[in-house]
Amino acid sequence: IRGSMSFISSVIFEWVAGKVVMDLRLQLFERILMLPTAFFDANSTGNLINRVTFNVNQVAKASTNVLTIIVKDSIIVIGLLVYMLYLSWLLTLIMFVLLPIIGLIITFVARRLRRLSRSLQNTMGDMTHLLEEAVRGHKVIKVFSGQAYERRRFKQVANWVRRYNMKSEVAGSVHVPVVELAAAVMLALLISAGISNSYAGELTVGGFVSLIAAVGLIFSPIKRLTSINHALQKGLAAAESLFDLIDQAPEEDTGSLHLDRVEGHLEMQQVWFGYPGKSPDTLKGISLNAAPGETIALVGRSGGGKTTIAALIPRFYVPHSGRILLDGVDIQQLTLQSLRGNLSYVGQESVLFDDTVAANIAYGAGREVSREEIERAARDAFAYDFVDRLPERFETRIGEDGVRLSGGQRQRLSIARALIKNAPLLLLDEATSALDTESERMVQQALQRLTENRTTLVIAHRLSTVKHADRILVISEGEVVEQGSHDELLAHGGEYADLCRLQFGE
Repeated sequence: IRGSMSFISSVIFEWVAGKVVMDLRLQLFERILMLPTAFFDANSTGNLINRVTFNVNQVAKASTNVLTIIVKDSIIVIGLLVYMLYLSWLLTLIMFVLLPIIGLIITFVARRLRRLSRSLQNTMGDMTHLLEEAVRGHKVIKVFSGQAYERRRFKQVANWVRRYNMKSEVAGSVHVPVVELAAAVMLALLISAGISNSYAGELTVGGFVSLIAAVGLIFSPIKRLTSINHALQKGLAAAESLFDLIDQAPEEDTGSLHLDRVEGHLEMQQVWFGYPGKSPDTLKGISLNAAPGETIALVGRSGGGKTTIAALIPRFYVPHSGRILLDGVDIQQLTLQSLRGNLSYVGQESVLFDDTVAANIAYGAGREVSREEIERAARDAFAYDFVDRLPERFETRIGEDGVRLSGGQRQRLSIARALIKNAPLLLLDEATSALDTESERMVQQALQRLTENRTTLVIAHRLSTVKHADRILVISEGEVVEQGSHDELLAHGGEYADLCRLQFGE
């Protein structure tokens, strides 16, 4: 019976621990998906991953193992204490005169353990971040012979993890000599008082022996209760970091209007914006007006603010002043779902998921997508031929970030994904800058199909890709310094003409 009950209790507590871990991770993941872009700018990937993995486990241990000991041993301690008070309340009180001192020591140790646990968790986040960087940048590390440098960086952080672990173990082990010393002193006080003439009539011999036996029994559960302080403080420190993340304000959705499908009239009116902690402002009074179906190109030197303009349209950031209008409605008045449902995006780095080709193309459509639609989008994006040659065609898994595909192939899948969404407003951020000539030609053909009948904002450094834009805006230091068609700007002989001469001597 005892073995069966032990088995059942172990299974129950393991189930509870697993449920706690799963619920916490789900809640954290849901919160991460809802956080604003500025939060990700300020926090490392490794730190966030560490919270969802390492810190959650710390909380789970504290909520199951610690809870078991607290419940079971607290009952034993209370029961024995009541029995000792029943035998002799006076001798029991004399024996526990050291309890306040023990409590102060344990409180001090608990505070130190909490601080060390926070430091350990932060350092574990740094280590996870370094590991993630090393895996993601392994090609650069190899080409530039950076193994020794990365090893030193990782060793330094790993050594800090070791030191914090050691300090935590030392602080967490203080309870052992403290409880042992207290037990010896209390037992000595009990025996001294018991044989003293002053307390000679307080107890019978049998009662005195029972009291000593109870004292011997009570210190084992007390020792176990103090020993969980280490795990408890780790769990509490981890819980602080988790609840700090859960309490982060989600992305602000100030709008209440919902538009099913806009025509695509995009307007920016005197928009000013600056990133936190950076001066001067990145954008300084930007204005543009794109009619439905018009293609507007943003060109200029790096750091001028082109990508920031594109980031303001989906409300990844909010302008400090000025307005952005979509079909005459301030985008701040639109719900995020409505605004972003009318946008598609193709960036320089193709963000693909470790899933099948079909799942990546259909991603974000917001509806059931048939195989015929997926194949049509692949054809329109000039991706069908290479997908057809893959081992399992559209059911082939492409690996993390599409690692099993070339750069041009990844980009064409991104274009197919945008075609499936069929949004009236399209943002292209350096969509061909990282491609070779042949890949660029095919991607450019796919982009021409993608931009048909869509309002398109194109950010480009390769000026050859924007020659046929309806209008070109030259952005410099956060301002529009020139605008017009390719031929008009060349004839003007300003900054755009200088950029053309630099790129292809025109």
